[in-house]
Amino acid sequence: MVEGRLIKAYNSFFYVMTANGLISCKLRGKFKKSRRSTGVVPGDRVAIEILPEGTGVIEEILPRENLLRRPAVANLTQVVLTFAAAQPDLHPLLLNRFLVLAEWSGIPKILICINKMDLQEGPWETFLSSYEKIGYPVLRVSARTGEGIAALREHLRGEISVFAGPSGVGKSSLLNQVDPSLSLTTGHVSEKIKRGRHTTRVAELLPYADGYIVDTPGFSAMEMTELDVTELPSYFPEFRPYAGQCRFLPCSHSHEPDCAVKQAVEEGKIDRERYDAYLQILEEIKEAQMLARKKEYK
Repeated sequence: MVEGRLIKAYNSFFYVMTANGLISCKLRGKFKKSRRSTGVVPGDRVAIEILPEGTGVIEEILPRENLLRRPAVANLTQVVLTFAAAQPDLHPLLLNRFLVLAEWSGIPKILICINKMDLQEGPWETFLSSYEKIGYPVLRVSARTGEGIAALREHLRGEISVFAGPSGVGKSSLLNQVDPSLSLTTGHVSEKIKRGRHTTRVAELLPYADGYIVDTPGFSAMEMTELDVTELPSYFPEFRPYAGQCRFLPCSHSHEPDCAVKQAVEEGKIDRERYDAYLQILEEIKEAQMLARKKEYK
């Protein structure tokens, strides 16, 4: 048995990087039935059997350190949440959804990367500084002018980083700036719908500076029906100092009286926009879970 890391899955072929190079593999039958639930995803460390012709069969998925659920990538050390200052405009609620997704996935490092800063208009510094105060590093970059690219390269060095964000924000263009040899396909933002075209079709780990970077398909919606709503407050770092201080436990920090989080919002210790995003995400998850239960009963 040989161990390696799954680099890409495409058309029922699984490409595994091993000490002996890249090996094209098939999936052992016992995994196929459960693929939708447990998955074999890029980033997985796997054990494979090498066949006489030089191809392989994945026999075992080794324990994961973490899993980004969408796009599905395993064993990451960093997520780079990539948005644009304009074209398409940055929507704070969508950014907050991505932050919750990254926190829920247990990824050690979360970096906010704002591309197209050459197109920025409006009071961006006040908005972005509020996230820096929470503890999230924010990079201000431009794939067109090269602003911030050197700093981005340093953040990527030695990490297994996934680039995640909506379509059209320039993830592939940024990666081409970071390493021109990648030659990733780039698209444009539709003038009619103000959204980008999906130029990346599958998630793939690309070797870079003693680590990997992952380009992923862009998307604007995500499902978090499996998230336990009682754990949601812990995915907002600025809420954590107030854990256990509310009158009622557990506290949803929404309607209960004598809530420490709500008090912190009133005192300006927690940004109100972040708190409003928390309430909206809380309701979205509750509604999605209610719909899922109704489907089960039918």
